[in-house]
Amino acid sequence: MSKEKNYVKRTQRDYSMSLKLQIVHEIERGELSTHGACKKYGVQARSTVVSWLRKFGNFD
Repeated sequence: MSKEKNYVKRTQRDYSMSLKLQIVHEIERGELSTHGACKKYGVQARSTVVSWLRKFGNFD
């Protein structure tokens, strides 16, 4: 039995600004890791989350 994954190509524009900011805040508070955020919110690439951290994060 193999599960078929429905892969949907998404761009960063497919994610709302409020979702991006929520993910960044949860990671900065230590509630999620970047991999955890990908699983929880269905973001396909960890690099996408990392780019949001760079853009919207509060660290240097």
